[in-house]
Amino acid sequence: MTKSTVQSIEPNIAELANGWLKEYGLDYKLEQEKLNNEIDRALNDYYSKSGGNGSNRPDTKLLLQDKHLNYFPVLIEYKGYKNKLIKLDEDGHVQNTKNDNTPNYTNIKGYAVNGAVHYANALLHYTEYSDVISIGMTGYKDITGKIKYEIGVYFVSKSNLGIGQKVGEFTDFSFLKKEYFDKFIDKVRKLSLNQKELQKIKLQREQEIDASLVKLNNDIYKNEKGLSEKDRVNLVAASIMATIGIADKVPPLEKTDLKSSSEKHNTDGEIIIRKISNFLDEKHLPYEKKQLIINSLSNTIINGNVNKIINGETQLKRVFTKVIDDLGFYYKIGLTTDFTGKLFNEMYSWLGFTQDKLNDVVLTPSYVTNLLVKLARVNKDSYVWDFATGSAGLLVAAMNEMLDDAKQTIKSPEKLIQKEIEIKANQLLGLEILPEIYMLAILNMILMGDGSSNILNEDSLLDFDGNYGFGKDNEKFPATAFVLNPPYSAEGNGMIFVERALNMMASGYGAIIIQDSAGNGKATEYNQRILKDHTLVASIKMPDDLFIGKSNVKTYIYVFKVKERHEKEFPVKFIDFSYDGYARAARGKSSTNLRDINNAKKRYEELVKVVKFGPSQLNYISKECYIEDKIDIPEEGIENDSGKDWNFGQHIRILGSTTETIVDKVVANKIVYQLRDFLISDIPSTTNSPDTDWSEFKIGDLFTIEKTKGINKDALTLGLDYDYVTRTSENEGVLAKTGLVEGAKLNSGQIWSLGLLQMDFFYRDREWYSGQFVRKIVPKFDIENEIAIYFTAILNSLKPILLSWLVRDVDRIFLSLKVKLPININGEIDFEYIKKYVNILQKNRISQISSFINLQMNKLDGKNFDV
Repeated sequence: MTKSTVQSIEPNIAELANGWLKEYGLDYKLEQEKLNNEIDRALNDYYSKSGGNGSNRPDTKLLLQDKHLNYFPVLIEYKGYKNKLIKLDEDGHVQNTKNDNTPNYTNIKGYAVNGAVHYANALLHYTEYSDVISIGMTGYKDITGKIKYEIGVYFVSKSNLGIGQKVGEFTDFSFLKKEYFDKFIDKVRKLSLNQKELQKIKLQREQEIDASLVKLNNDIYKNEKGLSEKDRVNLVAASIMATIGIADKVPPLEKTDLKSSSEKHNTDGEIIIRKISNFLDEKHLPYEKKQLIINSLSNTIINGNVNKIINGETQLKRVFTKVIDDLGFYYKIGLTTDFTGKLFNEMYSWLGFTQDKLNDVVLTPSYVTNLLVKLARVNKDSYVWDFATGSAGLLVAAMNEMLDDAKQTIKSPEKLIQKEIEIKANQLLGLEILPEIYMLAILNMILMGDGSSNILNEDSLLDFDGNYGFGKDNEKFPATAFVLNPPYSAEGNGMIFVERALNMMASGYGAIIIQDSAGNGKATEYNQRILKDHTLVASIKMPDDLFIGKSNVKTYIYVFKVKERHEKEFPVKFIDFSYDGYARAARGKSSTNLRDINNAKKRYEELVKVVKFGPSQLNYISKECYIEDKIDIPEEGIENDSGKDWNFGQHIRILGSTTETIVDKVVANKIVYQLRDFLISDIPSTTNSPDTDWSEFKIGDLFTIEKTKGINKDALTLGLDYDYVTRTSENEGVLAKTGLVEGAKLNSGQIWSLGLLQMDFFYRDREWYSGQFVRKIVPKFDIENEIAIYFTAILNSLKPILLSWLVRDVDRIFLSLKVKLPININGEIDFEYIKKYVNILQKNRISQISSFINLQMNKLDGKNFDV
């Protein structure tokens, strides 16, 4: 029997459940009845269960009070079919969103609990209620005509980010009776999500924010004409400030408060500005700062054309409504995320900036802001500044770190409150020159904890004198920590900001993220001057895809110790952190842009410890990714690489012990790829590496690097005769097999391919076709199998160096590099040594694999298996 032939018994379920409520003497309201204006308006304004506008009507609703006089809305949804109580996701949470983080209307409309949780989120979005009880009930008649039912009771709150938590198992609604309700609420109060669950829900909510921001921006951009970029920012900032509210002092502005009136002093713009003024007064902002904000917003909100009434409504009210409808829920439930940072990044990803500026205006990911703050040694007593504040994401991260440290170390509640006020009021300072971005920074700090007092709309290079500002103009800001993601188009790729900030500090640390070219020649003069007064502590190569959607921006983090001249013998910590454990997907290509696939969080925690305490902390980060080495420092009258040898790739050393590790890895990969290599004869009996002398050789004396004539994949033919090699790093560069391609040029065998995307070298022992962006590396000496394996290791050890240069420079840099190789008594490359050396490693590796196979076979049938 299909569902369509089964009649719903929802009226019977509703009659049964509402009968209980009537029996308990509870004042409940049915679907069409009003509960109170605030709740009714919220349900009407929130998007419906079918995705339309408003008209949410729970089947039954109540407003109950506990012994502490706290009110709890109770929203009940009934269904009349079997198995229609609830739809959960794989984590056991109410599944009201799809994989792309858009609402799942099928579940919301089709399941009782899902619908009730949807209603509860309407209240979190549009009312001051922060805790809601959602109840779902459904049932069916068995073959005897008896009603079978089931009940789901969920707690939906700001504390669980609106996701909903199951309260317990119930067979009726008696837990709502006056004599039992307090006990029920006590049980609700004890519910909590573990840290892992909470983090996952936060990530989901943040992804929903991204989707909502895209929707909002597209709506404003497409449908609201005549608004400049600055107008858009001001409208969004003003709308959010007006609706935050302050409990018992400044009620949030509601959509119904805007009347689209032309009455003097009562236009929509004037109403919003009055609300913001009251809000800022209660935030105790300095008078000059408040006036700066009000004046800036008034240029759009009052003086602009947004108050013109067309078809009975102002443009201002339309935009205000869109902002509240699309975003209100997320900043009202208290997400500790860089909210306006996301807003900032989304808006400036498509608005009218030139490409150069667009590359500058990019949000630093929150996990990177946290990293910079920790590398700068921020604690509760730090004074932190940022000379290119943007949306204030770095200052938000610093403030959170300082507040967390205060909570952990201060045990007196009174002193803790005083310290929190001091941190927010006096220990943070940011500078942002662009007015529209400055407004977002102010908004962000207000939303995230209100450390907005010292966000200055000044040019940090020309106007800033190191003082607080806003009533404390003559008082120096005693900075002890500096964090920065500068505009890379500024002088020295942004190092001009670094020099100025460090020189204005008396002590402490600085941590900056900057384009890699700042450390290999594009900022030499600034770097040299910095080294005369400050120490470069660490240089960290970050993942190439760190900034999703901006893969061309390769970055490093540099850590400085302030006011300690860099000494010639000081060992800088060079760390290749290009693999950080995260997998990233371009926006729009995946529902989850960032996934922790290999202990990413632990890797970031470890990175901080490695910078502080050295290689003893290495665990998840490979030892090959850590180098301690000196850098050149500026010396009077001596030309050297001072200021342009700050990157990891410039400090790799190819030594015997290191090479053995690299070659061993190549051997392992080769054996896995070609099982026939197991069958090796004439293996030396020794298992120790033979001794030899070493000498440096220039790559250009050993190889040539040549362009290949690439063909597209659609030119391939049937057959398995030739490899089609592309810039991929997978499968030794082989994307596909092909037959003979007429008119295409075959590359000879016994040479290497070089993919220009990841700079991977693969040996090609037979003829092959090339895709685009592939070079061929041709040896000037004879090749045998062992020689090929050894030089594959040597060539791939150059990868980090080549990745630090632009593709157009690769040929020149490659040929200029030097490597250390074993030599014979004549000072020539000792190829016999190399063959013996690789054979030893092959034997060792095969022995390990053979032992493993024997172990597994013994587990199966007790028999040995020899390779």
